[in-house]
Amino acid sequence: MIIKIPKEYDSKFRFVLVAAERAKQVQNGAPRRIEVESGKSAFVGIREAEKNLVKWEILEEESEDALDLLEPEGDEKQADDEP
Repeated sequence: MIIKIPKEYDSKFRFVLVAAERAKQVQNGAPRRIEVESGKSAFVGIREAEKNLVKWEILEEESEDALDLLEPEGDEKQADDEP
């Protein structure tokens, strides 16, 4: 099987991740977006990813500063404090 990785993917690794996640979805009962000669979910996931039928995006990691904003200052209890 020859796989053509579309230029929209920034790396082979990302392509594999997207195709594998799509294969899991198909295996768990998600409808197929294309008809292929193989019934294997991995093959379907690869072919759908090749044809850009799988939507994906890169999510930004939450920074520690953003997490600090969620915790109000002054409400933190330290181990040395007594009730």
